Amino acid sequence: MTRTVMLVTTVDWTSTARYAHGFCAASWRVEAISPPNAPVARSRYVARCHRYRPLFALSSLRKALAAARPDLIVACDDRAVALLLKLHARQKEGSQLQALIERSLGAPRAFATILSRPRSMAAARDAGILAAETLAIADEAALAAGLARFGLPAVLKSDGSWGGDGVAVVHTREQALRAFRRLKRPASRLRNLVRAVKRRDAHFLIQALWPSSPALSLQRFVTGTPSASAFACWKGEVVAHLAYDVLISDGAMGPPNVIRRVDCAQMRDASERVAKRFGLSGIYGLDFIRDASGSAHLIEINPRTTQGGTLPFGEGRDLPSALAACAARAPAPRRAAIETDIVAFFPNEWQRDAASPYLVQGFHNVPWDDPAVLKHCVATLPPQDPPIREQAIERLLATAPQSELENLRPALV
Repeated sequence: MTRTVMLVTTVDWTSTARYAHGFCAASWRVEAISPPNAPVARSRYVARCHRYRPLFALSSLRKALAAARPDLIVACDDRAVALLLKLHARQKEGSQLQALIERSLGAPRAFATILSRPRSMAAARDAGILAAETLAIADEAALAAGLARFGLPAVLKSDGSWGGDGVAVVHTREQALRAFRRLKRPASRLRNLVRAVKRRDAHFLIQALWPSSPALSLQRFVTGTPSASAFACWKGEVVAHLAYDVLISDGAMGPPNVIRRVDCAQMRDASERVAKRFGLSGIYGLDFIRDASGSAHLIEINPRTTQGGTLPFGEGRDLPSALAACAARAPAPRRAAIETDIVAFFPNEWQRDAASPYLVQGFHNVPWDDPAVLKHCVATLPPQDPPIREQAIERLLATAPQSELENLRPALV
């Protein structure tokens, strides 16, 4: 019997379409709920896509789940996790929908801790993980006390942010105070209204109508190399895991553009301890800093799928396949394994530098087999002079499989 997974996303990340491919390769039917312009809505691997409506978020999610009747739900961004938790809390105790959410995420009560940066790091330290010390910062007095304890530089973070937003590395007390006031103060109604129109994102309209101030924390700064792990787990047990160092990121605090897969027992151990401590099921990620001695310091728990988790590195390192096998209690096929440890994420690294050596030295994960997603990504290339744009596309096509080239060139150029 074919099983169904529902991918839930409220943003337009390309990674969600990658997870669709992974679950489809595992012989599962894939449905999704997403904004209409999200790449996953175009993916050939999605049998049916339901429209996510920010102004009616819970209602649209409830209707999509009722229509799809999935065996498993996978949350692909932080807001999607929060919506699933809210939907769970509003169900009758023991209802089928409540049981489905618990089966998909693990213990919902654990997420109150996971979604709080200071509480999650404290829980990780209690579980024996080397984690950066993190303090809740309610006001400027608490900020001053935290800086006196940690010294400078330090890292200010806001709960509920992702992709490097809501994070500031501060090197002076004046910088810290400015960052605290900026992160604590919600954007003006006018600014959010302008964003809602320009970005066609009703979430900014919601923020304009009901502004909120996020909880902030201060984290001890760790010098080293950004690293991460991604893992699939089932009832608190890790069933697939991969770890990597970040070679190039999107800005100082943004997501990775280029990574190198590594074998790191410490990151594997931290993933196993987090899964067990919180009783998790699903796909999650951890962010680390590896210091000069090679020790990995946990700095963040991602309560949902991450970009790194989309990559198939073979047995025990293909997260969608491993999770599908556990949920179905049967072996699941998987995608062909990536044969090199260096991976350049498309379209991130290509958009940053179409001549980047990593696009040919490593594995460039272009969705050649998902043409509508590929075309959508190419369309997001920032406006440039026509010759520069054409050159970037030609460089991309130079790496395309010959069998696909005739069909791709007219669609992309």
